[in-house]
Amino acid sequence: MAYYITKLIITALLIVLISEIAKRSSIAGAILAAIPLVSILAMTWMYIDTNSSLKAVEFSKSIIWLIAPSMTLFIVFPILIEKGIGFYLSMIISIVLTVLAYYSVILLLEKLGIRI
Repeated sequence: MAYYITKLIITALLIVLISEIAKRSSIAGAILAAIPLVSILAMTWMYIDTNSSLKAVEFSKSIIWLIAPSMTLFIVFPILIEKGIGFYLSMIISIVLTVLAYYSVILLLEKLGIRI
């Protein structure tokens, strides 16, 4: 149980740290947020949990296919905000469209015989 609490604390601290840095410098926050910290943490926890680097490799390869659809959020969100749509509604629409983009890519890959 202490291990899970440690994982939660470290992960949460990184997210809070990045958001605090972004308040002071959007470029510094963006650089830190662009570093795939969540993926790095997930692969690290996965390795610690399983002692298998192969699991981290499989995870990493799956992420590669999902990079392009994840851009949906970062393209759609600012467009909606600039069009005068409120923050929360813009965020919800952007998330829904991103999930649909993920789903579309996964279906396309399956049709092409690529398993992620």
